[in-house]
Parts: sequence; C-alpha cells; structure tokens
Amino acid sequence: MADPIRLEILARLGDGAEHCVCELLPGSEVAPNLLSYHLGVLRRAGLIAARKRGRWVDYRLVPEALARLLAALPAGPQPERASRRRRAAPGRSGRETS
Repeated sequence: MADPIRLEILARLGDGAEHCVCELLPGSEVAPNLLSYHLGVLRRAGLIAARKRGRWVDYRLVPEALARLLAALPAGPQPERASRRRRAAPGRSGRETS
C-alpha cells in the first residue's frame, strides 16, 4: 500500500461497483501496463477481486480485506515520530565549501 497508484485504485473502486480497466484508465496518469501491474499486486494481496467477462476483466473491492487493512493501520500519527527531526552534526551545516 506504499504506492500512491494503488491507493488511487482502491479509492476509485471504493464505490462498491465492479469496474473494467477501461473505466479505471481515464483520469489516471499511468500507462495501461502499469495500471494492470498494480491491479495484479492488489489482487494477489486479496484487496480486490477480478472477474473475467469476455475480453474484459472487471475489478471490485473486497470489503472484508479492506476492513482488515484499515484495522491494521495506526489510529493517527505517533507523537514521538512526529516530533523527531534530523539534525546535522555539530559544526556541520551539510554543505561542502572549497
């Protein structure tokens, strides 16, 4: 789920209806082969289901899998992580000068 393309696909399938790739492609900024790759990743993860219809494949969200995924996510930002900042070592600004 680290890829924004997969999040976009899940959002577009979020209406609960089945959608053909031909319906998912318009409006997305990815090539058809890349969209198919990400659909395959989501299908193998069990988040979406596919149904072949002649030459077309329809995809739909698997509600149970999405519920498990949402339950596994943290409720919100972790305070200790949000407050951490990387600092440069004392006496170094991170810039090299000649």
